[in-house]
Amino acid sequence: MGAKIRSIELIANTASGSVSAGAPDEARAILAEFGGQTNVCVPENGDLSGCLQAAIDRGPDLLVILAGDGTARAAAELCGMSGPMIAPLPGGTMNMLPKAVYGTTDWKAALRDTLEHGEERPLGGGMVDGRLFLVAAILGSGALLAPAREAVREGRPMLAFHRARRAWRRAFSGRLRYSLDGAGRGKAEAMTFMCPIASRALDDDDQFLEAAALDPAGVAEALRIGLHSVIGDWRDDPSVQSVACRQARVWASSGIPAVLDGEPARLKASVQVSWKSEVTRVLAPPRKPASDSTADRAAAKAGR
Repeated sequence: MGAKIRSIELIANTASGSVSAGAPDEARAILAEFGGQTNVCVPENGDLSGCLQAAIDRGPDLLVILAGDGTARAAAELCGMSGPMIAPLPGGTMNMLPKAVYGTTDWKAALRDTLEHGEERPLGGGMVDGRLFLVAAILGSGALLAPAREAVREGRPMLAFHRARRAWRRAFSGRLRYSLDGAGRGKAEAMTFMCPIASRALDDDDQFLEAAALDPAGVAEALRIGLHSVIGDWRDDPSVQSVACRQARVWASSGIPAVLDGEPARLKASVQVSWKSEVTRVLAPPRKPASDSTADRAAAKAGR
């Protein structure tokens, strides 16, 4: 193995929809190739939290998560920096964290590559209203547009339009107010905060979040942002302003709808958002050189 791993716990959530019934046995076979003490847990009766806690309590060197982003985030919160390293494999619907850490490879290839060449490294994350996000947080009406964005990604424009129109009708009353790093106040329909590991405008080692204010005037502009996020770069949209920040305050006249690493949430009417440089330890293959040029990254970071 690339790192010294003596014991491994693997959680396979076969109820997630993207983890097959045969995945636990496939995982056992892969783990057996590398030796050491291993255990594969398949949650019974939907008790994913109990399975996760029991795995951590056994004190493994590595906790492998073959489940959704919500489970990976929960594992990161429970393990912290002093607990087991985690390896969040793609086993959910959106797989935001696995894609950021391992790319688009399937979970079996990612697991083998990690066990063969994995290196320990700290992973930072964002905090909002006391909740952790490892990839991205969307606050405001943009959180209600997530289903429409997925329809755009699937190439179903009419379904995307109907979902966007329905979401717009459900949007909470009042726009967001925000202040980034103590600067002047701004207004927006939605705010997004992206961690460096997922941001195209930041390097992985940067120690701040990419914050973007989204202010579409209606359904058509909201769909345009969704289209840019799939086939281009949403930062190119004229209704989006993106900067880097370490902390922010966001407030509204009522509770704020949100999506944290793909999971829906409801926040208080006033929240603090902040960057934390080390929230957990991950085991992952060595980083590959970024495909963007230095000039491209510098241009993307303009406006800090």
